[in-house]
Amino acid sequence: MNIRIGQGIDFHRLEKGRELWLGGIRIPSERGSVAHSDGDVLLHAICDAMLGAAGLPDIGHQFPDADPQFLNIDSKILLKNTFNLIVEKGYSVINIDSSICLEKPKISTYSSEMKKTISSVLNILPENISIKATTTEKLGFTGREEGIVALAVVLLKKEK
Repeated sequence: MNIRIGQGIDFHRLEKGRELWLGGIRIPSERGSVAHSDGDVLLHAICDAMLGAAGLPDIGHQFPDADPQFLNIDSKILLKNTFNLIVEKGYSVINIDSSICLEKPKISTYSSEMKKTISSVLNILPENISIKATTTEKLGFTGREEGIVALAVVLLKKEK
């Protein structure tokens, strides 16, 4: 099969005084992700989507949170390493569709910069990346501002 689709999802708890990284950029916020890495849920969801589409084990297998080499790692490095894994299997990324669920901060003003950052790592055009954001209408842990969720769908093409 020459075209493969994968989905990814990631969750992180939010705490005051921590940095919030999304799509490879730092977003000004009172709360940030609690994680072994920088906690970039968007990049983690994209990694899992790419890995799934390529039939590879998930991000936790590739970059275990028990491994000290990944402590506080920049998730752009994880994205690049994931990209290298799919390229080794003969794939390239066609497009990405993603959603981020959080109450605040509002991130629409940052989506262009996120797209540029992601596109530079994955060698695709920014217009082939969709980043949407939504609140959960104050419902659940995201609505209480206790956590953040990102979902991603990636389409891969097998290169000849």
